Amino acid sequence: MNIVGKVHEIGATQQVSETFKKRDLIIEYAENPTYPEYIKFESMQDKTSLFDKVKVGDTVDVHFNLRGRPWTDKAGKTSYFNSMIVWKLDVSAQGSEAAQYAPPVDLNVPAGDSGDLPF
Repeated sequence: MNIVGKVHEIGATQQVSETFKKRDLIIEYAENPTYPEYIKFESMQDKTSLFDKVKVGDTVDVHFNLRGRPWTDKAGKTSYFNSMIVWKLDVSAQGSEAAQYAPPVDLNVPAGDSGDLPF
């Protein structure tokens, strides 16, 4: 899965245990610009460095896996948790994509010919 949004917040790397670390990234997702959503993504282990290349305000394409798990408390009540785990992150050049491409060419006009009639 992937989603494109704007970086709202970048968390610090948390060393949870001697062998496990994680990091959070909050994305502003504005499918409806009037009511933007703020979505929390997580990275783990070596993927925590993916967030080093972005800054607040960048438009990014976040590729992630959606994970869910149950948890039962001591009273026997089961709750469910979802996690969105990032595996790839691309900084987007949204808005400047048109500048990457040359203008269209009329293939019916021979090279070097302006297409103007001589009279």
